[in-house]
Amino acid sequence: MSAPADLPPLVSTTLDLSRQRGFITSIRHETGRLLASLAASRTGTLAELGTGCGVGSAWLSSGAVEGARIVSAELDPSLAGDVQKIFADVDNVDVVAGDWSTLEQYAPFSMLFVDVREVMEDIDVLADLLETGGIVVLDDFTPSPFWPPIVDGQVDSVRERWLTDDRFTAVEMLIDPHASLLIATRR
Repeated sequence: MSAPADLPPLVSTTLDLSRQRGFITSIRHETGRLLASLAASRTGTLAELGTGCGVGSAWLSSGAVEGARIVSAELDPSLAGDVQKIFADVDNVDVVAGDWSTLEQYAPFSMLFVDVREVMEDIDVLADLLETGGIVVLDDFTPSPFWPPIVDGQVDSVRERWLTDDRFTAVEMLIDPHASLLIATRR
């Protein structure tokens, strides 16, 4: 199944930056459309941990309801500057140059989008950043038909922990035959 061809203009602009910068791992359109759909159900502050070229933030912004705010952090100051220019005229998006933890000051979040594996590993910190009922979307998993999930001959302990943590109701979603993501709601 392919995604509809039309992309929100802001998403197209961030994808152009991705191509210019040589980023080949921007999120899939299917994931982006899911982010936009989820953002449409959220109020308050949404966050992207690991801005990259801003594609995730653009998708979040395309679905966000009036009054919702999106904050995103990018470790590379040069890249953060380029993304800040893209979002300069977008009222509901702030891009911060710095480590993802610089966003802690904006918590609690009604939604988090995380596609940095090292950040996903810190489930305790992420859980504390979410409001009750808040949603976290964790991207870039390889589907596994096994339980516990096995990838490259080893248990995927990050995925296993998110799917079994009592603080969350979580599900894994297949995005395409080679990619999945997790959605977890804070109880």
